[in-house]
Amino acid sequence: MGRFRHIEFVIIIRSPITSDEWLKYDDFRWEILRKPLKLSHIPLKDTLEDISTHMMALDDQDKVIACGRVHMNNINEAQIRYMGVSLEHRRIGLGSKMIDKLEDIAKTKGAKKIVLNARAEAIKFYESLGYIETGPYESDIKIPHSSMEKLIY
Repeated sequence: MGRFRHIEFVIIIRSPITSDEWLKYDDFRWEILRKPLKLSHIPLKDTLEDISTHMMALDDQDKVIACGRVHMNNINEAQIRYMGVSLEHRRIGLGSKMIDKLEDIAKTKGAKKIVLNARAEAIKFYESLGYIETGPYESDIKIPHSSMEKLIY
């Protein structure tokens, strides 16, 4: 679990625990990643959910304000997916803290490289954290992304 203090409140970063938290986490993932694209409210689930480590950020009211997930693609490579931060909590360092936490988890699992697929508006954010573009990627929702990677040690 990670904590950091924002000017107005304490933010806690940790995995969902209770069934209620999992519902809030799943709803937030849809709200931040799919609702703006006018996609139906179907939970974002894939075959890697159970082998992934899911993280969320909670504000002082226990509201989910950020989410992200990391899983291992192989013994050396981790992948971050479903990363999102609520609009009102962007540009306060929360996204960077979430990535730091996901990278730390990947390192403990033996990853030497982390890959992700970023929407155009997120590329500069990931570049600021040391990720480099490696090529285009077409997502399952048919919007352009760029594949990115970062070597970690």
